[in-house]
Amino acid sequence: PDIVISEQLQPLIGVDVRRKNNMTADNTTLAISALKTLLGDRLSTGDSIRDIHGRDEAYSTPALPDAVAFPENTQEVSEIMKVCSQFKVPVVPFGIGTSLEGHVIPIHGGISIDTSRMNKVLKINQSDLDVVVQPGVSRTELNAALRATGLMFTVDPGADATLGGMAATRASGTNTVRYGTMRENVMALEVVLPDGTIIQTGSRARKSSAGYDLTHFFVGSEGTLGIITELTVRLFGQPETILAATCAYETVDDAVNTVIMAIQMGIPLARVELLDEMQMKGMNIFNPDLNLPEKPHLFLEFHGSEASVKEQVELFEGVGEEFGVSDFSWATKVEDRNRLWAARHNAYYAGKSLRKGCESVVTDCCVPVSNLADCISRTKELIEEAGMIAPIVGHVGDGNFHLLILFDPNAPDELVRAKSLASDVNRVALSFGGTVTGEHGVGTGKKEYMLEEHGNAYALMATLKRAIDPNNIMNPGKILDIS
Repeated sequence: PDIVISEQLQPLIGVDVRRKNNMTADNTTLAISALKTLLGDRLSTGDSIRDIHGRDEAYSTPALPDAVAFPENTQEVSEIMKVCSQFKVPVVPFGIGTSLEGHVIPIHGGISIDTSRMNKVLKINQSDLDVVVQPGVSRTELNAALRATGLMFTVDPGADATLGGMAATRASGTNTVRYGTMRENVMALEVVLPDGTIIQTGSRARKSSAGYDLTHFFVGSEGTLGIITELTVRLFGQPETILAATCAYETVDDAVNTVIMAIQMGIPLARVELLDEMQMKGMNIFNPDLNLPEKPHLFLEFHGSEASVKEQVELFEGVGEEFGVSDFSWATKVEDRNRLWAARHNAYYAGKSLRKGCESVVTDCCVPVSNLADCISRTKELIEEAGMIAPIVGHVGDGNFHLLILFDPNAPDELVRAKSLASDVNRVALSFGGTVTGEHGVGTGKKEYMLEEHGNAYALMATLKRAIDPNNIMNPGKILDIS
């Protein structure tokens, strides 16, 4: 088709504007030419770079972008988007590639915009307990920058993800039961829209009644509406005392019911993670020094003053005794706590160690906490019926659990069975009043369940997408499809 080149972009590609209406060429080639002029060697078409940006952490069919852009500031992102909008070339934002549902895979090619060079902590507001950062800052980098302030950023999805990616996928993790998800912790955003327009949403004020909540419209949008170029996030004070523990149960039901009762009693758990007996077997294989009983476990953490932590622990132990808790092991030293949570964060790799040479289908879902025990019980029945190995881990304090379904990549029937099991588990979660994803997001992996979960509201999502991105260039094919 004829391509109309704006006078603003003409210098970038050297096209005589007087000939613009007669010009025909491949859109992507023209866009890459313009972006090369704009970015120089920060626009890469090399195979190795493209390959890194063509896959994420879990098992998904890879697809390469045509080029990878490495902007260093918001204005450059805006210029990139103007070029891509002009030529209707797909754009996929990329943080660090730790997503699990194919979010960053450019299934329609185009330009991958890597924000790793936008990695500055811009302003720490100690008195107001907030910080302004660029999207390429990782959660560990932020907490390292905060160490001397006595403050901390609390959202911890396990992977050392970037804050831009965490906001885009509405990440949560091990601390959610106490401190909330990215939804609760993002106060304001700077976003570049598909046409290159730069907008600010929200503010550093702790509350507002001024108009639509656009900040949380973009949190969880998975790069389908715009590119996050700056975030303001909440901070919390580092607790005086931190105590971590592990404890074992005879059944998953006993572990989950302990958590439900503890929450109902108002015990302020900072972290509470469930690992079933199969996951614990993998943990011991992957972490030989861990040497914990291969039974369902809770990994716990308590925050507060010395006196309040002592009270929390005593209350929790009392609840646990009602459900047959055993093998309590406490970690008070920083190095012991770090070792424990490093093991939990590596649960994905520990699970894969249960079967050499395997690949995995990863799924997560979330249900009301009161339904969690029944939902996991039904899930374990489905795993047995499918004849699969599928360890379970979960942020049980908020009703969220994960399945790592292992399969032989050389046995096509196993992949079919793994995907069928994941589908069954997602629909079980819906039947218990839950959602098909508590924190992984939709991407391509969960898109098929969206209509079932959202009903008529799914059509409204498509209407909003069309209004903001009429050319469908922002991460097309993710969350929903529009024509």
